[in-house]
Amino acid sequence: MCINCCQVIYSQFGLAIHQNNHQARHRFVEWAQNEIAVVPDFHKRILFSDEAHFWLNGYVNKQNCRIWSEANPQVYVETLLPQEILTVWGALCAGGIIGPYFFKNDEGHNELWFQQDGATCHIARATIDLLKDTFGDRLIPRFGPVNWPPRSCDLTSLDYFLWGYVKSLVYADKPQTLDHLEDNIRRVIADIRP
Repeated sequence: MCINCCQVIYSQFGLAIHQNNHQARHRFVEWAQNEIAVVPDFHKRILFSDEAHFWLNGYVNKQNCRIWSEANPQVYVETLLPQEILTVWGALCAGGIIGPYFFKNDEGHNELWFQQDGATCHIARATIDLLKDTFGDRLIPRFGPVNWPPRSCDLTSLDYFLWGYVKSLVYADKPQTLDHLEDNIRRVIADIRP
């Protein structure tokens, strides 16, 4: 299969990358290359972040699953009755994995760049305002100081690797409580080496 022929098919939406997305992705890469030309270790200053849902019953939410294909594989999406879940935030940067973070108080200003994808809650005005208070103009979201190209999960190492890997291991001992599931998530992430 030709990698240049492939497109990301979002399993939950059946959306492919469109021509406008390629242009946005190209502008983003040019911006990043220009930054690297000025500061050679610039790529080490980007904080890639995302969150994922972990269902107590072991269900794997397809939100973080991507399918590479030349055509839409016609994947169906299951609908489940409400279950107990944990929503976990994590990030990757040159220094390793940050997290897991279970939405506890986290403050501080730094010189890192903060990246997040274009999920609706990520680009809400209140979210962007909060991030600007913390990171100033060092933001890489959609509609931010540096625009994150839409439908670019392959540029986000959390969607592309971390969440799927963690989900493949945390259910091995069939956790029965959210505390047990949280402990498993912490353990699996702590065991990941650079």
